[in-house]
Amino acid sequence: MDIWAHSRSAVSGRRHHLSEHCRSTAWWAGWFAEEFGAGQVAFAAGLSHDAGKASCTWQDRLAVVDGTDAPVGVPHKEFGARLVAPRLGVFAMTIAGHHGGLTDLAEFKAQLAAIADDSEPVTAERFFRCVPEASTVLCDVGLLPTRWRTAPQQVTEMRVRMVFSALVDADHLDTGAHRAGWAGPRVAAHADMNALVARFERRRAAAISAHSRDSVVGGLREEVYAASVAAASRGPGVFRLAAPTGLGKTFAQAGFGLHHAAAFGKRRVVVAVPFITITEQNAAVYRGLLDTEDEQVVLEHHSSVRYRSENDDNGDNASGAADRWARLAAENWDAPFVVTTTVQLFESLFGRKPSQLRKLHRLANAVLILDEVQALPHKLLLPILDGLRILAEHFGTTVLLTSATQPEFEALSVWNGQDGAGERLVIEEVIADPQPLFDQARRVRYEWRTDPKPTWEQVADEVAVCEQALVVVNSIDDAANLYDLLQVRREGQVWHLSTRLAPRHRREVLAVIIDRMKAGVPTVVVATTLIEAGVDISFPTVWRALSGADSLQQAAGRANRNGEFPDGGVVVVFDPVDGKAPKDNAVPAHLTADMFGPDGPELDNQAVLAAYYRSLYNKIGLDNTVIDRRKDSVGQAIQRNRTKLNFQSVAEGPDTGAGRDRRKAFRMIDDDTVPVVIVDEHHAHSINRWLAMLVSGTDHARTALRELQPWIVQLRRRTVQQPEVAALIEPVSGDLGIWKGAYRWDRASCQGTGLDTSAFQSVL
Repeated sequence: MDIWAHSRSAVSGRRHHLSEHCRSTAWWAGWFAEEFGAGQVAFAAGLSHDAGKASCTWQDRLAVVDGTDAPVGVPHKEFGARLVAPRLGVFAMTIAGHHGGLTDLAEFKAQLAAIADDSEPVTAERFFRCVPEASTVLCDVGLLPTRWRTAPQQVTEMRVRMVFSALVDADHLDTGAHRAGWAGPRVAAHADMNALVARFERRRAAAISAHSRDSVVGGLREEVYAASVAAASRGPGVFRLAAPTGLGKTFAQAGFGLHHAAAFGKRRVVVAVPFITITEQNAAVYRGLLDTEDEQVVLEHHSSVRYRSENDDNGDNASGAADRWARLAAENWDAPFVVTTTVQLFESLFGRKPSQLRKLHRLANAVLILDEVQALPHKLLLPILDGLRILAEHFGTTVLLTSATQPEFEALSVWNGQDGAGERLVIEEVIADPQPLFDQARRVRYEWRTDPKPTWEQVADEVAVCEQALVVVNSIDDAANLYDLLQVRREGQVWHLSTRLAPRHRREVLAVIIDRMKAGVPTVVVATTLIEAGVDISFPTVWRALSGADSLQQAAGRANRNGEFPDGGVVVVFDPVDGKAPKDNAVPAHLTADMFGPDGPELDNQAVLAAYYRSLYNKIGLDNTVIDRRKDSVGQAIQRNRTKLNFQSVAEGPDTGAGRDRRKAFRMIDDDTVPVVIVDEHHAHSINRWLAMLVSGTDHARTALRELQPWIVQLRRRTVQQPEVAALIEPVSGDLGIWKGAYRWDRASCQGTGLDTSAFQSVL
């Protein structure tokens, strides 16, 4: 009797046997989870995850829909979960959620307590006949490691996530291999980290000229790099690199990661940055240092396409071909060096859907580098820092935090030991006392235009007389408004940078700006905050709308970056009378004005900066002690739901009875966004070909998603939900669409503000 897991492959014409699928999924899940000591747990889950498909009802329905895109429509996950629950306990939740996502421990217990179907004994007999070794595995009382039985609840929660990650990645890889007609999953072999270190060092040395080494800035860069490589020889843990902007942290952090990985057997290096602009820039640098013609070492990943099929649990053929292929091909970070965004990283770490979590197990026994760590959202610091601590202490992950404005994270309960979950976290400093380095590297002076507040017209008038200037503002609307004002005053000499431009166009803008700055020709740039961290660009004058001390100092890193302006750089801090800014900008902006201000200490004074962060965390109430739990901070609410193993409330907000309160959910970006593709006329043929790959449903879906990344712009979901906006978007796959509205862009000059929302400003 043949029992099938999946219908016929359009490539091979073969059905997928249930025994083949369960064994392959178990083997790969166990192999992935062995990195964090859960190989047997994941193997058992993988072996039984599709046991419910052995039911006569499921098999009969599969025969009916075989060869179509219709769903099987018969639930199967509950049976497998009930089968393993006596041995795996809460880790059986991984089977219950392997299609629709992790939910809630209380809900899961209710499912287990539900009256079993009369046919379940027959299904069990059929499954054990098909996969006989499953009965032996499920008799093993020692599947769970002993140390796992007494762990703090947040640690257990992360372990469930990790086992789930290993399971769904193995499941998706094996299913995808069947669809593609392959003999089995294709997984990259472990990289030779020593060889990558040698290649990196050789190419880095060639990229640094003797002249740059001998300059003052070049000498300081070498000092930072040497300290980072030296620190890499210390044992795994949590490290902190505080160094001024412009001193080569891009090289230094990668050098640390690769040397540490080689020394301690880490599987990969993952670099997470706050802005896509930095992702693109850093990935290009690292590709030049690590990739060869025959070997792609560096994976750049910042796609955030969501798939509707994960909201269902209809089993095989649960979605159309395009969604199915793209979901199976969702990125799983199977590469030795990954560059991603902090949004992608942490929404995966605290998400609940398979396509989000399937990459998570790749963080075990890895080096995780958080670049520009000051940009992490304050309201989410409690779960983020707790998650990083758990990764370091329980999953063999070495964490490196880099920034010119290092936050005082140890002031918070999850790291200072006051949350009751552990002792004070020990942080290894890459540079023991960074203040002298900041003093030596200081290259700018500050001017303040905060009292009285200038209008945008006044700002435009002052900026217009600057030969070369960068203006960083707090919102996309302000950037577009000031850009238009300056175009009137400096036509043909003004450029715009914001997330309304496609990433490819942003790269082209940066290339034009850098060339113009080198040539010394008049250049004015208006940008949002995406330019103020990590972008290697230098102006004599920078204007920065009032914000937190860390943001001001990051923007200052774009002034006289290499010490090339003899008179030094000037940073003008201004507070526009009619400026727009995110609501969470108000407290740090006011605190900065009070603690630093026109006559205050230097913004890079490390002691004052630490005091600033402590005051900020206190003022915004991150560690509030409250009796009424409804008044908990967002981070506290998330932490409480984590201890309950309520994954759905963590990701989507607690259930109020009238819906979920998304204000208390883990969301790196307050406004949900929807990705839209910009079809650039000059590249339309390639873009349309990649889109066709997604629509037709092929095994090239992952390649298509990667290739489309440079052409994707994010729009607020509440904007997209407006009828007049939705009419301008042509659906493609998941929530990905093609933008059919206006897009301001001049290819010849690389000028324009990109995706144009002026026609529907009233609905923004």
